[in-house]
Amino acid sequence: MKNILTTLLTAATLTAALAQESPKEEDFFKILKVTAPEGTLLEVGGMTVLPDGSLGVATRRGDVWIVENPTSRQPFFRKFASGLHEILGLTYKDGAFYCAQRGELTKMIDSDKNGKADIFETVYAWPLSGHYHEYSFGPKIAPDGQFFVTGNVAFGDEEWWRGESRVPWRGWTMKISENGTMQPWATGMRSPCGLGIYEGELFYTDNQGEWMGSGGVFHVKKGSFTGHPAGLRWTGLANSPVKFTTEQFVSKIDERRRRDENGRAIKPENVVNETPNLLYGLKEMFPSVDVQTPAVWLPHGILGISNSEIVEIPQGAFGPFSGQLLVGDQGMSKISRVFMEKVNGEYQGGAIEFRNGFRSGVLRMAFAKDGSLFVGETNRGWGSAGEANEGLQRVTWNGAVPFEMRTVKAMPDGFEVEFTKPVDRKSAEDLASYRVESFLYKYHAVYGSPTINKEALPLRGVKVSADGLKARIIVGDLRKYYIHQLTLDGVRGAEGSYSLVHPIAYYTLNNIPEGEKLAISDVSTRNSAATPAAPVATEPGKKAAPAKAGAKSATGAKPKLVEGQAVTMAKAPTYDEVKGLLTRHTCSACHQANKRQVGPAFADVAKRKYTNDQILDLIYSPKPKNWPDYATEMPPMPQVPKADALKIAAWINSLAASGGSASTGEPKP
Repeated sequence: MKNILTTLLTAATLTAALAQESPKEEDFFKILKVTAPEGTLLEVGGMTVLPDGSLGVATRRGDVWIVENPTSRQPFFRKFASGLHEILGLTYKDGAFYCAQRGELTKMIDSDKNGKADIFETVYAWPLSGHYHEYSFGPKIAPDGQFFVTGNVAFGDEEWWRGESRVPWRGWTMKISENGTMQPWATGMRSPCGLGIYEGELFYTDNQGEWMGSGGVFHVKKGSFTGHPAGLRWTGLANSPVKFTTEQFVSKIDERRRRDENGRAIKPENVVNETPNLLYGLKEMFPSVDVQTPAVWLPHGILGISNSEIVEIPQGAFGPFSGQLLVGDQGMSKISRVFMEKVNGEYQGGAIEFRNGFRSGVLRMAFAKDGSLFVGETNRGWGSAGEANEGLQRVTWNGAVPFEMRTVKAMPDGFEVEFTKPVDRKSAEDLASYRVESFLYKYHAVYGSPTINKEALPLRGVKVSADGLKARIIVGDLRKYYIHQLTLDGVRGAEGSYSLVHPIAYYTLNNIPEGEKLAISDVSTRNSAATPAAPVATEPGKKAAPAKAGAKSATGAKPKLVEGQAVTMAKAPTYDEVKGLLTRHTCSACHQANKRQVGPAFADVAKRKYTNDQILDLIYSPKPKNWPDYATEMPPMPQVPKADALKIAAWINSLAASGGSASTGEPKP
């Protein structure tokens, strides 16, 4: 009997322990490989699903494949066309493929029905200067049947860091009809890699760079300006719907064009402690211009570094997320989930991580007939996470509903979070379960931007719905146009007391809605972290011991580290001790311990034998000339507290002694 009881108790203990281990994204959404013929290089630039369920795949090398039975274990690949010039988009309409090549929108037809294209028609050709960065993306089919295409900017010769529109219509969105008529649609684009149609409207994603502090999802209305000034060069042409000129722009915005005593152009660098311009400030500077700030910012290094395709989740696919958007990222090899609403006639919304771990950079996505998601990948031209240079994979949902934030919506006095499954009421009614911060990026000619104006916002109450599926949070000091980071790491599910699969959402608050505010008498104000700590007794004449770094205050927020605060270490920290810092400060977005990614491996940095202080200086003021074989520059990171930066530096330098493995727990390369 005793043995039976012992066995039962052990089993119960094990079950309880397992119940506390919260599921992860891979427990719901599995990544499968689509097997291609040996020797096929699928550097995917475009994808589209045909009416019969076959998959069209275009590559950056200029091939177009038709994949029959693409969701089966043995799909059949048939080459449909070859010899095209860097295809970066593909769609299918009325029996023909359409793709954006480097210099034209092309129609491809199989007129003799032998499975291969035999007619190639130029629908519309746009000018080219020949610069390598003049990529062309699209097309996406508009609700009226026409095609949207976007064009990358080039870069300068002497000012190699500055985006230029050397020929029309670089840095623009174009709308093109089947008969070859082109309407310039909008400008302000830098690297508009991802296009998508949502609610009959055009949206695109841009990449971080000069004038683009971070990536984001932009609503592209006809005649709008989305921030990058290069395309303004062509607004004087008769058919331009944008009536905003370069001269108007530079009359109020400093482009930071400077020369040294020898007459050489000086590359603009981040200025610490300046009062910067902000993108939304252009609305006040130029009230007659339709300035479009992002509908949803995608914080750099967190939700991507090179944002790409936008696709809407079809009804019936991916469970509670049907009707929302997925946004790929090339550099971080990941997909984020985006949900939007209209407030005061303007789109805004939030973004949450969805799925990580793809084998190469996520550039294109398309939903299969069975509701799974094809993911086309490449890392040519840019580094990316993952072990491969190209790939075609498929994401399938197992039918189980994850415990997630389904949406976040703006309220007059804060936010309403809707969950996919009921919450545990005790945890959800505790203000200690929530943190809300807001921040933004600079609008300047420097490549990228640190996060700025970051503030922790006061939480005043929370009301959980009767069914446990919604929590309305009263938040003070809301800031229009700012990114509001909602962290719900204390909220647990009613089932299993699980934590959220992804506990952080980033909501872009372009407008604060009007309406009824909650009364404090109707909400929970309980805060389990607000109990004051007992004072520590000290001897007369002695000061109390300082609070430990990272200790929480009565509001649950961690105190700010003092600028210039040093860190004293008897020995270098381990990887486990710094991995949270590497994630929080987005270092791991571009660097891995032993593998070259977007930036050099930390082990390669260690080989340079910098001191800790030198690495600290390079974090704050990077020197891209030190790493000339990396295409993407590291932006300055002055927002990283000195104590954190020195701890990271000490860990990096420990890799030199350990051969890159002892502190990380990773195998040597």
